[in-house]
Amino acid sequence: MSQEKVVARPNVRFVLIGLMIAMMLAMLDNMIVSTALPRIALEFGGANHFTWIVTAYVLGTTVSTPIWGKLGDLYGRKGVFLTSVVLFLVGSALCGMAGSELLGGVDRGMVELIAFRAVQGLGAGGLMVGVMASIGDLVPPRERGRYQGMMAGIMAIAMVAGPLVGGFITDNLSWRWAFYVNLPLGGVALLVLATTMRLPKYRTEHRIDWLGAVLLSVGITAIVLVTTWGGTQYPWRSPQVLGLAALAVVALAAFGLVERRAVEPILPLGLFANRNFALISVIGFLLGFGMFGAMSFLPLYQQTVQGASATSSGLLLLPLMFGMLVVSLVVGRAITKTGRYRAFPIIGGVVMTAGMALLTRLDADTSKVESSLYLVVLGVGMGFLMQTTMLIAQNSVGQRDLGAASGAATFFRSIGGSFGLSLFGAIFAHRLADSPAGAAFGGGGTGEGRSMNLEALRQLPAQLREAVLGGLSDAISHVFVWAVFFTIAVPVLAWFIREVPLRSSNDVPPADATPEERAEVALGKAPAV
Repeated sequence: MSQEKVVARPNVRFVLIGLMIAMMLAMLDNMIVSTALPRIALEFGGANHFTWIVTAYVLGTTVSTPIWGKLGDLYGRKGVFLTSVVLFLVGSALCGMAGSELLGGVDRGMVELIAFRAVQGLGAGGLMVGVMASIGDLVPPRERGRYQGMMAGIMAIAMVAGPLVGGFITDNLSWRWAFYVNLPLGGVALLVLATTMRLPKYRTEHRIDWLGAVLLSVGITAIVLVTTWGGTQYPWRSPQVLGLAALAVVALAAFGLVERRAVEPILPLGLFANRNFALISVIGFLLGFGMFGAMSFLPLYQQTVQGASATSSGLLLLPLMFGMLVVSLVVGRAITKTGRYRAFPIIGGVVMTAGMALLTRLDADTSKVESSLYLVVLGVGMGFLMQTTMLIAQNSVGQRDLGAASGAATFFRSIGGSFGLSLFGAIFAHRLADSPAGAAFGGGGTGEGRSMNLEALRQLPAQLREAVLGGLSDAISHVFVWAVFFTIAVPVLAWFIREVPLRSSNDVPPADATPEERAEVALGKAPAV
């Protein structure tokens, strides 16, 4: 298979503006929409199905992420990336119009919204992988840490800004603006990227692995549904959950067999023969498991035990954002300056585990100042890890597999978050059921009985309210106890990562190059293929 590269060097800093807006879109949307969910359920009267608004988006994102990455490798990053942005914006506009007279769906608004969220999720799957892979095309690995550190900063800002913006929209505007707000931002991103982005083009044989894509989609869908429904919608041993688990195993096993024979596999299994790539994939899974899973309970603690409003709970996450933002920028510049990165995931894993361990101390008497200090530690640990893991994944593969590697790294982090949220939710519910808070909130069981009535909580007699808050804080801190067991494996695995020199260019050395010639290409001193 022949391959020819046409290189064009754009103004990276200007293109970065468009990429940062695209990253902001991907991160902000889910957090803004989650704040508006109660208002949507009230308007459509679909409280029994409103969780599907989140599930449909997660399914679309997770299923499409590795596929977008591979399509970018085959057909060129720019066109595929811009297509994903357009699809995301179309999905956002349709979500805003769901249940309106414009679509004639007043009586089926919830069904429309769920379907349109799936469309939006399909586009969102290409946003994050497109941003990371585009940076990989634009910037040599040696300089990449600085820019990926900026993207980690954008993610940190979005984590806090999302609930704040969502709270403002929900309180002052229609819930539809939770979706419409994406349109002007996305329009600016499209304009900037379409006019300024010039990426290297790779001419290669185009043969899409449709069977592999279908099997991967079926397997991922089954996994996401298992982790979403297990212990909540259905008991873990129910026929529905066990059947989905069996379907996931069969589909993914068949996917592995198909990928071994595919000419252009969606997820090249040969990538996992690289020790660094295999290790960083597991680390990404654990990072998503501990971070997204356990962190989902922080707003619950702040709004119930600490008595914060939905909007102000976003402000209480500022220490987390600050720690993550500062460290991400510092680490990115350090990697660019020294070309070394192995120490950072080790340090990050240790500090993140320390942050999780500190959060196990949360109780009904923990002050906001004390919990903020704990969040700073957690944010610092995440800052060492978030984009360093992506950098190592990209540096472990050739340029032609950059999209597949970026998609895989994003995919494993997403799947880890889905597993973590499900497992920690089950742990929380079980612990809550054995406390006074369990009776106050429907016994901590599955289904609708787990809803938290905050107004009823505030009206309880003082002594009973203290007992309930104690049970809640105990259940939440217990989640972080379990999170420690997973995050502690991160620095252990990171210890075995090899320090592979970061290339000063995106050139690839010849297949028959000597070690000395490969080192020269890595340093940008020799011509490449």
